[in-house]
Amino acid sequence: MDAGHPNAALVDVAFRILGPVEIGAVAAPVRIPPGRQQVILAALLLDANRVVGMDTLIDLVWGERPPTTARSQVQICVSALRAALAPVGLADTIVTRAPGYLIRLPEDSLDLGLFRTLVGRARAARRGDQLAEAADLLRRALALWRGPALGGEIGDTLRGRAVHLDEERLGALEECIDVELQLGRHHRLSVELGDLVASHPLRERLRGQLMIALYRSGRAAEALEAYRAGRQIAIDELGIEAGEQLRRLETAILTEDPSLRLAVDAASPGPARLAPHQLPADISDFTGRDTQVAQVVTSLVEPVDRAVRVVVVAGKAGVGKTALAVHAAHLLAAGRFPDGQLYCNLAGMQHPPADPTEVLARFLRALGLPGASIPEAAEERADLYRTLLADRRVLVVLDDAATERQIAPLLPGSDTCAVIVTSRTRLTGIAGARLVEVGVLDPDPALGLLTRVIGVERVSREPVAARTLVQVVGGLPLALRIVAARLSARTHWSLASMVGRLADERHRLDELAHGDMMVRASLTLTYDGLDGRSARLFRLLGLAARDSVPPWVAAALLGDDLRRADGLLDLLVDTQLLDVRAIGLEAEPRYAFHDIIRLFAVDRLASDEDATVVADARIRMLGGWLALAEQAHGRLYGGDYTVLRGTAPRWRPPDGFPGRMLADPLGWLDAERLNLCAAVDDAASAGLDELSWELAVSLVTLFEANRYTTEWERTHETALAAVRAAGNRRGEAALLCSLGSLNLSRSRFDAARAALAPAFTIFTELDDTHGLAMVWRNLASLDYHTGSQERAADGYTRAIAAFRAVGDVIGQAHALNQLARIDLDAGAYGRAVQDLNAALVICQDVGGSRVEAQVLHRLGTAMRLQGRYAEAELIMETVLEMVRGNRDMLGEGYALHALGLIKARLGKPDEAAALLRAAVASAEKILDQVGVARAGLDLAALLSDRDRDQAVGLAGAALRTFVDRGLSTWATRARTVLRSMSVDPATVESRHGG
Repeated sequence: MDAGHPNAALVDVAFRILGPVEIGAVAAPVRIPPGRQQVILAALLLDANRVVGMDTLIDLVWGERPPTTARSQVQICVSALRAALAPVGLADTIVTRAPGYLIRLPEDSLDLGLFRTLVGRARAARRGDQLAEAADLLRRALALWRGPALGGEIGDTLRGRAVHLDEERLGALEECIDVELQLGRHHRLSVELGDLVASHPLRERLRGQLMIALYRSGRAAEALEAYRAGRQIAIDELGIEAGEQLRRLETAILTEDPSLRLAVDAASPGPARLAPHQLPADISDFTGRDTQVAQVVTSLVEPVDRAVRVVVVAGKAGVGKTALAVHAAHLLAAGRFPDGQLYCNLAGMQHPPADPTEVLARFLRALGLPGASIPEAAEERADLYRTLLADRRVLVVLDDAATERQIAPLLPGSDTCAVIVTSRTRLTGIAGARLVEVGVLDPDPALGLLTRVIGVERVSREPVAARTLVQVVGGLPLALRIVAARLSARTHWSLASMVGRLADERHRLDELAHGDMMVRASLTLTYDGLDGRSARLFRLLGLAARDSVPPWVAAALLGDDLRRADGLLDLLVDTQLLDVRAIGLEAEPRYAFHDIIRLFAVDRLASDEDATVVADARIRMLGGWLALAEQAHGRLYGGDYTVLRGTAPRWRPPDGFPGRMLADPLGWLDAERLNLCAAVDDAASAGLDELSWELAVSLVTLFEANRYTTEWERTHETALAAVRAAGNRRGEAALLCSLGSLNLSRSRFDAARAALAPAFTIFTELDDTHGLAMVWRNLASLDYHTGSQERAADGYTRAIAAFRAVGDVIGQAHALNQLARIDLDAGAYGRAVQDLNAALVICQDVGGSRVEAQVLHRLGTAMRLQGRYAEAELIMETVLEMVRGNRDMLGEGYALHALGLIKARLGKPDEAAALLRAAVASAEKILDQVGVARAGLDLAALLSDRDRDQAVGLAGAALRTFVDRGLSTWATRARTVLRSMSVDPATVESRHGG
């Protein structure tokens, strides 16, 4: 057979399980009869070169009820297999080895082993930008498959293993298609992907690849149809929306996002630049603002010498500033600002208004920056924001600004961008800004608005009453829309009767014509028309956060089921007291008040609702957020582990709600971050100290993963004040322990110890074993980083015992992982590996994927330190896949670093240097200075003989970082590397100090 043929590799394969189980030559295979022999052979091949115990084989063949002759029957089956293997000279491959058997095979004599080897080589080629070679290797690997693994007829006993192998094949196939799409082979892939999607309709990665292939082939309509078909299948079969990646891809196709085009250099495609489209929907019946719209548009398209163009739309509340700004923005968006539009409500009417530092973080994420890459300092965020916008044409809409100071950090620095600001004040302090003032509508445009809402026929029947209505509401768009909505909902009402209702409330009409009270009067008219239950929900929604909320919040506030709450929400939407809004690409409806209406709801809550009812509703709502945050944490950690719980009441939303949380718990936490943080504040303000601290510590998973250190500190300080005021000692200790973790992550070791010491005292007084376990673990990490290894080991050992005592297995696994680090530093590799294997078993048993990746990383390090480089390489490649799958950039940097060290030990210095440089770059992206220093130090050691000047520079920079952060162990290592290059570390440190 030609060696270049995809199946050439099969010539040397003696055993095949990637399809029906076969032995011997391809032309004349030896088939093993189905039943016990096939099960035993398959089990041995799946664990080739490892002993499979007799008890395991018995379980596989007979399950829980084996016959008394089971052992002898297994022995007979093994003898029969050896006899079947004899004609092809393979009888001696099955070896008896206590406590069972093993099959002894070279790696390339089993098709599974060859498949994995080829896939590994392909991934290495891909990392080296050798895409054509990677595609060829993957196709050769996939050609080894002859059908479902193990023939698909192996029985229930091994079905799970077979399913995992089939999933491994699909993953390799998807990776192959990714590579071939990069190579521009989209035309030939379209048919293959169509068949694959038909066979695997719920596999979203394949569907996304099909959409890209079709789009690049000039078949955008078919690409969108593929998305819609997949979305409908997900809804019908799973009851959930299509995943976020597919939804983003649909948006990109609709907007012809340039990132979808094939890169000119397919071997090195750069990261896609996101083009955000955050503008709210335009208003279909927008009218009466032609002059102001023209002023805004003209001001933003006229050239300004090297200055960003800014328009301030000013006017009192309710005149339609936002509607005008959004309408003008839509007119400009596609033609003038193709790189996207950013939008944020700055909540200038609220106390406090939106923090520009948090708004910057939101904008940076919308522009494609991962959460972990966003700096903490406001100035650094503003600098990064202006850098990202420097060469883009982006329109920024800042709605309801409070002051010039609030919006100053949010202004781009490039004349390619433009900004629309709305505010109740003129904001004349913004240099160079064009002011567009907005008043009430003139009679004719106001009448046009009324006509568009209620219909030409009704206005034509009562023209005088229609004009009187416009006059009575003073041309205020918000008031006019509310009145028109009531008329639309009640078709049997005449316009004259509506005029009469307004006339009967003369005092309110007087207020309607003067300042903010005019809105209150119009809202009162609508509110009075609600039935009792709708009015109660309207009032209670005043308790919800200013961000949009899902429908379960209404059910919690009422203490009712979701179906009835949904009906009431619809009534409030129909009367325009409540808006339906979409957050990102979420499918479920989201509800939010206009700011003024929310304030009105709060007023009505205070005047019309019983205090006990309000208190109970607030507890249910906050308990709902706590229950969902608790559930999200459990899905990430395999259970309620590594977190302290208190006695706060929970309110359980309906099963399966929200769907996104079940499928993507970290994504759900991030999407609801504003509501969850607000819940901490609300609980603290209401004196619900137990709810406040439990909510705060439940969010640490999110804060850690996305590096939301500002929110971590703020929520905990808020909750801490509440528990201290209430004398809640356990809550205080839990929050202090968590703040200790925060300061550890920031390398602020004095602050960490200052928080952990009183936490330890309180937990000791309370005899709280779980709390002490958490503190011992954190104190041990503090001791480790400050050079007290012996004390750290003692702390981790205490923590492990305490975690075990309270049943916190993931906490135990995490502490075992940290203890193993100390043993690795000391050269106690056997003990370290023993602890790591124990931790790995725990993680895999409970499904704690986050900690599992950390444990595997350290296990790979242990293999490297023991000289078991091939095993270390395999483990670390697995870790790299896991962290990339989780979009964990911090973990990716560490995995790249570790792989670089392994490649160096394997005698591949060029690959090692490339990986270490990639690790440095990855750490730089997320501003992880310690990660930069660690990878840079090992790169320096690698380059010391080839590029001494660069090596000295890297090692010196690393030493300065370690000294600044108080990392004494790493600082000692840096000094050693510098001395090996005949450089006195003291000179490096003295120059730094000067």
